[in-house]
Amino acid sequence: MGIKVFNPRSSGQRGKLGFDFKEITKKTPEKSLVEIIKKTGARNNTGMITMRHIGGGHKKKYRLVDFKRSKVDIPAKVVAIEYDPNRTCRIALITYADGLKSYIIAPIGLNVGDTVLSSDKADIKPGNSLPLHSIPVGTTIHNIEVRPGKGAQMVRGAGASAVLLAKEGEYCQVRLPSGEVKKVLSVCRASIGQVGNTDNENIQLGKAGRSRWKGIRPSVRGMAMNPVDHPLGGGEGVGKGHHPVTPWGQPCKGYKTRNNKRTDSSIVKRRK
Repeated sequence: MGIKVFNPRSSGQRGKLGFDFKEITKKTPEKSLVEIIKKTGARNNTGMITMRHIGGGHKKKYRLVDFKRSKVDIPAKVVAIEYDPNRTCRIALITYADGLKSYIIAPIGLNVGDTVLSSDKADIKPGNSLPLHSIPVGTTIHNIEVRPGKGAQMVRGAGASAVLLAKEGEYCQVRLPSGEVKKVLSVCRASIGQVGNTDNENIQLGKAGRSRWKGIRPSVRGMAMNPVDHPLGGGEGVGKGHHPVTPWGQPCKGYKTRNNKRTDSSIVKRRK
């Protein structure tokens, strides 16, 4: 994988950086592993917008990625590496020994022809899935479960990785990409390695239209609005000295909004 630089033949291509897609080996997805996504425009069942700046975008289908890795002790062969429009990383199409096909997150070092395994006794190599109690301390991991059997919920984005720091009884300590150290049940599963497509952070869209393809609508500065629409709006000319807040008055720079006492006990070291 690598970054593609475009010739500046137009204003939209002058600062554009894209992927070269050299790691992609299969262009069309597996028909049995896709579902239709119905666009909502971020509106709920009553028609109210519940999240701003979302709408439009190119048509795409959802790839059914296996985050549970519940097919234990059956080896699977990597058939192809594919592009997934729903996530920043690449996905790998695998075929199990019994013929079943599935998608998994493609980590760095996983290539076509490799064999992956979900087992308590699997080797410590990229793509294999094991319970945390079976993984050596200091191993780089991704796709970490929060609740046993629910499927991976943490460390799934492009280039993300966590480190298994310690094992204490029925819990393991994991350092997440944010720097936070969290306790996770040792029976929860995780995959070995770092998520691939690390160049995703270097991409430059180049033009506003590329954001629209992704389904991201424009956002307007609060200071450019009227007083009725935003706390920072109005005034003769450019107003200064405001404390940055959301349209609903919530401070939005440095203000701690976390309020989840249920998971406070699982945090060993906070990210800040």
